[in-house]
Amino acid sequence: MVENTQADTVRADPDEELIGGRTPAGDEQASPERATGRARIPLLEQVQAHEQTSAFIVAADEFLGAQGFTEHGFRHANLVGHIAFNVLTHLGHEARLAELGAVSGYLHDVGNVVSRAYHGQTSAMLAFHLLRELEIPPAEMALVMSAVGNHEEEYGVAVSPISAAVILADKSDVHRSRVRKDASIEMDIHDRVNYAVEASFLRVDTEVRTLTLELRIDTAISQVLEYFEIFLERMIMCRRAAKTLGCAFRITVNDVPVL
Repeated sequence: MVENTQADTVRADPDEELIGGRTPAGDEQASPERATGRARIPLLEQVQAHEQTSAFIVAADEFLGAQGFTEHGFRHANLVGHIAFNVLTHLGHEARLAELGAVSGYLHDVGNVVSRAYHGQTSAMLAFHLLRELEIPPAEMALVMSAVGNHEEEYGVAVSPISAAVILADKSDVHRSRVRKDASIEMDIHDRVNYAVEASFLRVDTEVRTLTLELRIDTAISQVLEYFEIFLERMIMCRRAAKTLGCAFRITVNDVPVL
């Protein structure tokens, strides 16, 4: 199979932007010329520098690893934060809202330090204490808390543009680099599907208002049907989130439209 490099995937149309995902190596992928994910995000930098929050993210990832879940550490947190920021930026939302989206994406899983169950709500409460310490205005705290608390498909709803961006960013992060070294891809369908995804990224077309999740899946490892077997509910959530942003949600697998 031919490598789908970053240069190959960036399109010339200025209204159609690659806004975030993972390369085959698992690194963050974004449009090299207009990658807002590489821009400075001051509020996010403040949160990233917070010692207690960093310790919680490290511990949460360790606890999830002990339970057999995929990677939920700094790599996932940063990627979700940047994709949420890029979604909001490219769709024309104001800069401060995009900053809050970045922070929401970064903090969305920190509650796993307590428990996997209802970790969205726990994450929102931990975010509240952090943002209060940073003296963030209450109205902005509310936006972050609602986005963090509504990112899980079991109970979450895209209640705002920030919330919708976090949902899309989180659910689009499927990739083999998230699979633990001691995982069994033969026995666990979640590990197998993640391991089969060689590259993933989200693309926005501002002219026709679409958000497209583009996946490269090694079908020798996992069939495309398995992806939808375990992630169908997430994709339905993404479709609703895209609608909140005034967009349609699309999926392509190995350059073939499937939704």
